Amino acid sequence: MSQEEMIKTLHESLKLKNDQLNTLKDSLELKDGQINTLEDSIKLKDEKIEALEKSLELKEKELSNKSGGGADESLIEELQKEIDILNGELAKADEDIESLELELEKLKTGASGVGSADTNILDFTDIVITKEEILTKMKNILESSLHKVMIAVPSIEDLQELYLYEVRSSVNLQIACLIDPGIELHSDLLEEFESLDNISLRSYEGEDRYILLKDNEELFFAVIGDKQDNHLVFHTRDPKHITIMNALVMESWLRGRKI
Repeated sequence: MSQEEMIKTLHESLKLKNDQLNTLKDSLELKDGQINTLEDSIKLKDEKIEALEKSLELKEKELSNKSGGGADESLIEELQKEIDILNGELAKADEDIESLELELEKLKTGASGVGSADTNILDFTDIVITKEEILTKMKNILESSLHKVMIAVPSIEDLQELYLYEVRSSVNLQIACLIDPGIELHSDLLEEFESLDNISLRSYEGEDRYILLKDNEELFFAVIGDKQDNHLVFHTRDPKHITIMNALVMESWLRGRKI
């Protein structure tokens, strides 16, 4: 790799890192907002409980006075019902407080563990990295390929964003992705890509990952998460990393169906 390419790759890595830090900052601000909202809710519930306790005390005194003064049974029953209602509301408010405090504790614990200053370990559970960012990164890596590239994307439609026509004809591209011949666009794209001598395609129906292994020396891997635009992403040139991950890299190709 030339010095210019190394500098370009370093800039891209720094940009990705900055984007991740900005996302973490946004996540922390969101959690702070949720914490403040919960604390306000708990404060309101505390005030409600205090008001209910005072109302209950007054009703119990009123009931005691009426009972001692020979009040009729219907009035006593009415006061007792009001006391029972207040007791029910008080119990419900206590449950709400307990639930809010538990949720608050979870949020505080989560917020303290995200992007803490004493660790480089990132929690990707709530990090937002979009499909567009992933495909752009893959395209940038692909531009410097020389010999062989392994690619996996959810759908053959995603390949349009990689500009495969611009890749050197000497680079052998092995690609695994969902290909549904019943979809006209898939059929058209398949025909176009098969017209290129350096592309081999297999239909992989997992739709669960983005992979680009370039010349067996640079790996980009993104796992699709459960939430919208939540991807577990890593990018490495470490040979040991690549060796360990090679089984997952090859899995989509080996499980793919020949067209």
